[in-house]
Amino acid sequence: MTAFRPTARRAPLCAAPAAAFALMAGLAQAQTPASTTVETSAGPMQISPVATGLDEPWAVGFLPDGAVIVTERAGRLLLLRDGESAEIDGVPEVYAQGQGGLLDVMIPRDFEQSREVWLTYAAAVDGGAATAVGKGRLSDDGSTLEGFDMLFVGDGRSGGRHFGSRMVEAGDGSVFITTGDRGTGPAGMEAQDPETVEGSVIHLSRDGATATTIEGWRRGIYSIGHRNAQGAALGPDGALWLVEHGAQGGDELNRVEPGKNYGWPVISYGVNYNGASIGEGQAQDGMEQPLHYWDPSIAPSGMIVYSGALVPEWAGDIFTGSLNTSFLSRLDPDTAAETGFAEERIETAETARVREVREAPDGSIWFVSVIEGAIYRLAPAEAG
Repeated sequence: MTAFRPTARRAPLCAAPAAAFALMAGLAQAQTPASTTVETSAGPMQISPVATGLDEPWAVGFLPDGAVIVTERAGRLLLLRDGESAEIDGVPEVYAQGQGGLLDVMIPRDFEQSREVWLTYAAAVDGGAATAVGKGRLSDDGSTLEGFDMLFVGDGRSGGRHFGSRMVEAGDGSVFITTGDRGTGPAGMEAQDPETVEGSVIHLSRDGATATTIEGWRRGIYSIGHRNAQGAALGPDGALWLVEHGAQGGDELNRVEPGKNYGWPVISYGVNYNGASIGEGQAQDGMEQPLHYWDPSIAPSGMIVYSGALVPEWAGDIFTGSLNTSFLSRLDPDTAAETGFAEERIETAETARVREVREAPDGSIWFVSVIEGAIYRLAPAEAG
């Protein structure tokens, strides 16, 4: 098999598990890595490789025809389809420094009609870099994002920390976008300022216009007081849920409502990296409490509220990855724990620095491992 190279337009794929692809990028031999079986609360699950040899993969999106779009932080957008991989042209120039680069991808529900692909990315702007969001039309042959249009960009700040950034399509077709506080830290109050975009959730309509207006707030800002939300999903009731990084401890799961303040950096369940306290404690009037928090930190990233399609026992449960302790976290909202919800940790060699978690159309759970440079599929072993 021909090795995958960044400059190649296409590279062959090897045989893959059911309902998935296996991109054997950079491997010397055409063989699929072995699957792993792991015991979980819902029985044995099989973890199968979908794509390997990727360069710092960040996000995954599913197209209606079974193809998969993958972002790599350095700026490549890949299409996996019918056993082949292709780099998609027409991607905006990204600020690939620090934590910045090409970040999330979202495929709207009406893709078959619109062919829109939405991206978030770090963009170089006056004053430094900022989180940006835009969209383009995927050409009929899947080779190009046509007419890519930047719809929103934050204010420029120096450094390469805390860009966010996840997108979620709401039930009405509008789009939520998370932004990070850009590393302003416990001493900086930008995330508390409703006139700045740092540490907020942005709400846009499909044409890029602002979809939320709150008196006294910058147009388009939906909520404030977030540190660095790297996972987002719709809950069963259609509400927006986020997982966001704390400092040393204090990672949070929040159910987000318009006009609400989620506390950073005034309240936190963590401490600063030097051990100093943060803000004014763990609670304050007018600031929302998390539904769950982690202490010590797991650096949560990627998020789904699982439908239960393949594993009914997990219906309504929340999955997120861990960037610093390498596992999939499953939170059960029906079971209480000291910090919020009861947690199960699914840990194997494949769950090394999990950046992204998505539910595939068939109900399997896909996750991205940065360390492995790979995408994996988790499903019941008997259906593997």
